[in-house]
Amino acid sequence: MSSQLETAAQPQGLRRLAIDPLTRVEGHGKVTLLLDEQHHVQQVRLHIVEFRGFEKFIEGRPYWEVPVMVQRLCGICPVSHHLAASKALDHVVGAQPVTASAAAIRRLMHYGQVMQSHALHFFHLASPDLLFGFDSDLNRRNIVGVAQARPEVARQGVGLRKFGQEVIRATAGKRVHGTGSVPGGVNRHVSAEDRGMLKGGLAQMLDWAQGAVDLARDLHAQNPALYDRFGSVPSPMLSLVRGDGALELYDGVLRARDEDGAILFDGASDQGYLELIEEEVKPWSYMKFPFLRSLGPQRGWYRVGPLARLQNCSFVPSPRAEARRQEFVANFGAMPTHAPLAYHWARMVELLHCLEVIAGLLDDPAILGGERMAAGPRQRGGVGVIEAPRGTLIHHYEVGDDDLVTMCNLIVSTTHNNQAMNEAVRSVAREFISGQELTEGLLNHVEVAIRAYDPCLSCATHALGQMPLDVALVTADGEVVDRVTRDGDGRFVHAVAAPP
Repeated sequence: MSSQLETAAQPQGLRRLAIDPLTRVEGHGKVTLLLDEQHHVQQVRLHIVEFRGFEKFIEGRPYWEVPVMVQRLCGICPVSHHLAASKALDHVVGAQPVTASAAAIRRLMHYGQVMQSHALHFFHLASPDLLFGFDSDLNRRNIVGVAQARPEVARQGVGLRKFGQEVIRATAGKRVHGTGSVPGGVNRHVSAEDRGMLKGGLAQMLDWAQGAVDLARDLHAQNPALYDRFGSVPSPMLSLVRGDGALELYDGVLRARDEDGAILFDGASDQGYLELIEEEVKPWSYMKFPFLRSLGPQRGWYRVGPLARLQNCSFVPSPRAEARRQEFVANFGAMPTHAPLAYHWARMVELLHCLEVIAGLLDDPAILGGERMAAGPRQRGGVGVIEAPRGTLIHHYEVGDDDLVTMCNLIVSTTHNNQAMNEAVRSVAREFISGQELTEGLLNHVEVAIRAYDPCLSCATHALGQMPLDVALVTADGEVVDRVTRDGDGRFVHAVAAPP
C-alpha cells in the first residue's frame, strides 16, 4: 500500500502536499508540507487524524473493568495498557506491593509483549526500507519483498513474534486482549505445560535475537553518515530505570537526561509525574504535546522509547544485551545519539534483553504457584507507569466511593514522542526534499523518519480538556447541512456550511 499524495494551492502562494495516509504504522495519520515555487519546504506537520476518546468513556465505569477496556486502544500493544492500568489500580485496592507470583507473571507477560512488538516492527514494518533502500521499487518495499529476497530474515521475524505471543497467551489467557492481570494481582498461573513449551524454544529465539542485533548493527555500518544524521534533532530523553540505574521495563523510577546526556532528574516517583510533565494542545492534531515543566514547552520536549532507554540507563541487567549496549554506545562516542534510525539498533538490543529476562522468569517457581492477589487500605486513585515497546506509558485514575472511575488521564508513548517526530519530519524534509523534484521515494524518506519511532497513532489519540474537533452533519447525497467546530482553545463555531 502506498500513500496518496494530494496537492492544493494555498492563499499565500504556497503549494500544499499531503502524504495521506502514512503507511506501515499502527493507526492513521498524515503529513502536510507547504512548498514554494522552487519546491523549498516552508512548513511540515505530522497530523494525527484519528479520534478515540478513551479518557472520557472510561469515566463512570467500575474500576475493575478498566484493565480489560483500555486494551482496546491497540491490537499491537494491548498488554502494555492492560498492565499499566492494573498497576495504577493496585493503589486503589491497596495492593502495594502485589504478591511475588503476581509480580513475576506480570513481568513475564510484559517482556513477552515488548519482544513481540519489537519483532513485528523491525522485521515487518521497517526492514523493507532498511534492506532495499528508502527510494527502492515500491512494489518490492514490503514484507512480501523481504520474504522473497531474504526468506531467513522474514522467517525469523515471524518466529520471534510468535514466541512473544505465546508468552502472552500463557500468562494472559489469550494472545490479544487477554484478562490475566487484575487490580491487586493476577487471576491465573502459568501451566507447567506452557512453561515447558516456552523453555524448549528459548535457545533458538536467543540465537535469532542476537542475529537481529547483528543485522541492525550491520545496516548502520553500511552507511553511517546517513544513519547518524537522518532526522537527527537533539532533545532530552525520559524513561523508567531501576533504583540502581539499570534498564527497567516493568517498574522503577523516572529519570531524564538533557540532550548532552546530563541528568535532569533521577529517582522520581511515578506517582508524581504531574510535577514533572505538562501537556500542550495544538489545533492541527488530536495528539497532545508533552514537555518537561522545568524546561518549558520550547526546550522541554523530549523523546522516549528504545533509543532513550538504552542511553538513559546506566546498564542493562542481562549479560548478552549489556555487551551489545556497550557496543552501541561506543559506536556513537561520549555524546548521546539523537538519530531516529538508531532506534532500530536499540530496539533489537532490547529484544535480546527481553528474551534473557524471559529465560530467567521461566525458571522462577512463582509463576507456577503462590498467592495471586493482595489487598490493603482502599485509596481514591493511583498512577501506573510502565515502559511499553514504544516508550514510557502513564495511566492515572481517580475512583469514587461507588467504585466508578471519576477521572482518567493517559499519556502514551507516541504522545511523548509527538514533538520529536515532528522535528524529525521537518529535518528530513528540509534536507532531502527541499528544492528537489518530488518523487515517491523522496517522500518515503519522511515516512521512514516517522516509522523509526514505531508510532502507535491509535493509542495516542484521546481527549482530555480542550481538544480540537470538527463535526459535520452530512446528507445521504453528500451535502453538508450543519457543522460545529471547536478550536484547541475551546472556542466553538456553529454554522450551516455550504457543500465543500
